[in-house]
Amino acid sequence: MKTYTYTEKKDTRSGFGAGLAELGRTNPNVVALCADLIGSLKMDKFIEENPERFFQVGIAEANMMGIAAGLTIGGKIPFTGTFANFSTGRVYDQIRQSIAYSGKNVKICASHAGLTLGEDGATHQILEDIGLMKMLPGMTVINTCDYNQTKAATLAIAKHHGPVYLRFGRPKVPNFTPENGTFEIGKAVKLTDGNDVTIVATGHLVWEALEAAKALNASGISAEVINIHTIKPLDDKAILDSVSKTGCVVTAEEHNYLGGLGESVSRVLAQHKPTPQEFVATKDTFGESGTPEQLMAKYGLNSDAIQKAVKTVLKRK
Repeated sequence: MKTYTYTEKKDTRSGFGAGLAELGRTNPNVVALCADLIGSLKMDKFIEENPERFFQVGIAEANMMGIAAGLTIGGKIPFTGTFANFSTGRVYDQIRQSIAYSGKNVKICASHAGLTLGEDGATHQILEDIGLMKMLPGMTVINTCDYNQTKAATLAIAKHHGPVYLRFGRPKVPNFTPENGTFEIGKAVKLTDGNDVTIVATGHLVWEALEAAKALNASGISAEVINIHTIKPLDDKAILDSVSKTGCVVTAEEHNYLGGLGESVSRVLAQHKPTPQEFVATKDTFGESGTPEQLMAKYGLNSDAIQKAVKTVLKRK
């Protein structure tokens, strides 16, 4: 079994900041907007190098989405930045009406997603955003797993014409994907080969899936791990090819099990190959205050939870 290691932990939001800074040097049409969270979104370097291409909107997220939509009419590629809760739930009407409906080329970049926002608590955490955004016609939805992949995704979405939701996080997590790797929207990445079970993971749960696969392998269970960084469009073929071999699947995400990656996978399976599936996700609940590690453990979003789900789904094959 292929194993993965990392030399350091880095926050995925810094990967966004690094990618945005690089775009500032290479693409004169890229502009950035922020709702009073420059430091949290790691936009400082872009602003330092391109002050004329940055717009501080203040705590007025709905206005930010409207401005971004307008900027696309002049050929600009706007990247908006705020917390995931304020990037989606607070401004859903503006995104739907001003961006998605007319296919505006806006990149909605959302940090501090999921439970790992941590101590700020349930009012700032969001576990519904993937569902909200994937239901919008024409919206591309991306959820990256580490610093390197977030930087690569930031560069890639600038070349993609159309609205994009890019989701990333606050805590430092293992940085294990290749530096300067390519990012192909809609193309899943198979990380390990396996014959007994497929683990389909996204975001921070990808590393937890790899840790689970390593532990399972030690106990004689061969797990195939697939990194679904793009939830929409979903790589149906990668999922179907894997479950055709393994016969069962576990989906893992830092999101509500209603409306997230797991339900997207269920749709594919129901249409093409009904297969036993278990969900590692929050179970229709809000979060609470706590450290990221405490919350991931309490809500069952870690390697232990994935291993438990694998053992459950194997009994259903």
